[in-house]
Amino acid sequence: MTKADLVIKMADGTGITKAAAEKALNNLIAAVSAALAKGDKITLVGFGTFDVAKRAKREGRNPRTGQAITIPASKVVRFKAGNKLRDAIK
Repeated sequence: MTKADLVIKMADGTGITKAAAEKALNNLIAAVSAALAKGDKITLVGFGTFDVAKRAKREGRNPRTGQAITIPASKVVRFKAGNKLRDAIK
């Protein structure tokens, strides 16, 4: 499903226009992104939890040459599905 498909589903499910649904979706994405950038945790009960994890510096291998390389430390977004979401996809 693409963003456009999701906008159509939101508009049809709520009875609002596609433009309003797209604006709502864009605001949700912006709010989630801003909260995660600050290091906050976002919990949507039944759906899941978004949070930021720190990944330590580690050694890796260049797949072409096999040469050892250092992969720098980074932050990654994690998502853990909630019970209702897990039950819905069973």
